Amino acid sequence: MQEEKRVDKKREIMYNKFVGYALNLGGDIMGVSKKWLMIRRNWGLYLLMLPAVILLILFAYRPMYGIIIAFKDYRPFLGITGSPWSDPWYRWFERFFQSWQFGNIVRNTLTLSLYGLLAGFPFPIILALGANQMRSRKFKRFYLTTAYLPHFISLVVMVGLINIWLSPSMGIIGQVFGLFGRSAPNLMASPSAFPSIYVWSDIWQHVGWNSIIYLAALAAVDPTLYEAATVDGASRFQKLVYIDLPMLMPTAAILLILSVGHLMSVGFEKAFLMQNILNLERSEIISTYVYKIGLGGASPQFSYATAINLFNTIINLILLVTVNQVTRKISDNSLW
Repeated sequence: MQEEKRVDKKREIMYNKFVGYALNLGGDIMGVSKKWLMIRRNWGLYLLMLPAVILLILFAYRPMYGIIIAFKDYRPFLGITGSPWSDPWYRWFERFFQSWQFGNIVRNTLTLSLYGLLAGFPFPIILALGANQMRSRKFKRFYLTTAYLPHFISLVVMVGLINIWLSPSMGIIGQVFGLFGRSAPNLMASPSAFPSIYVWSDIWQHVGWNSIIYLAALAAVDPTLYEAATVDGASRFQKLVYIDLPMLMPTAAILLILSVGHLMSVGFEKAFLMQNILNLERSEIISTYVYKIGLGGASPQFSYATAINLFNTIINLILLVTVNQVTRKISDNSLW
C-alpha cells in the first residue's frame, strides 16, 4: 500500500514538473498547448465558473438576439423571424426623435443621472474616510451599521416612507410647518422638487452600502505609511490628504467609469413608483416611457419600445468607452 502511494506521489511530482516546464517554455510541447495545460491544471476552478458563464449566456447574451425587433414591424403571432422588416429600417428611431416627448424624457433622464452622479459620488468616499479616522471600534461599528441598514429597505417600502414623510398633512414636513401655523407644500406633487427628492433619498439609502468598497481599499493600505507619516510629524488631516485619498483614487476612477456607463439607465422602479399626474412633467424618463409604450398600454408597441431602449444602450456604451479612454490617459486607471 505504501509502495503504491510512493508511485502515485512520484507520478504527481513528475506531472507537475512537466506542466511547469511546459508553461515556462511558453509554447506547445507534444501537441499540448499552454492554454489547455492551464485549463487542465485548474479544471476545478473552471468547473465552479461554469454555472455563472451559463447564466450569463442565457440571460445576458442570448436575449440580445431580440434587438432586431427594433428594425422590424414586430407582430407577436408571427415571431421575430416571421415579422417583416420596417421600411425604412430606422423607422422607429426616426419616430422617437421626432416625437414631442423626445426632448422632455431625455432631459429628465440626464437631469436625474447627472444630479445623482455629481451629488452622490463623493458621499461614500467621505463616509469611508470619516469611518477610517474613528478610533473607537464600537462606535465605528454602530456608525457603519446605521449607515448600511437603509440599503436593505425594500424599494416599495422606501417610496411609501417618502410619501409619508413628505405628506403635507401627516408627514414630518407637515408637522414642522404646522408648528409655525403654516400649511406645508405638497412636494410629491411638485415637478421641480421631484429630482431632489429622488436623488437625496437615494443617497441616504445607499451611501453606507456604496462606501464598503472604499473601506476595503483603505483597509489594504500599508500601516507602515501611517507610521512613517507619524514619525515625520504629519497630522491626521495630512495623513488623510496624502495617504488615504491617493489610495482611493484608483478605486474611485473605476467606479466613476462604471457610473458614467449607466448614466442614461436611471432606475425604473423608483421613478415609476414616485410618479403621479402632477409631477409627470419631470418624472417621465426613458425607462418609464419604454415600459408604458411597450407593456403598459392596451396595444403594446414592441418595436418602438425596443428602438428607444437600444438608443439608450448605445448612448451608455459611447459614454463608457469615452470616459474609460479619458480616465486612462489622465490617471492610468481604466477598465481595459
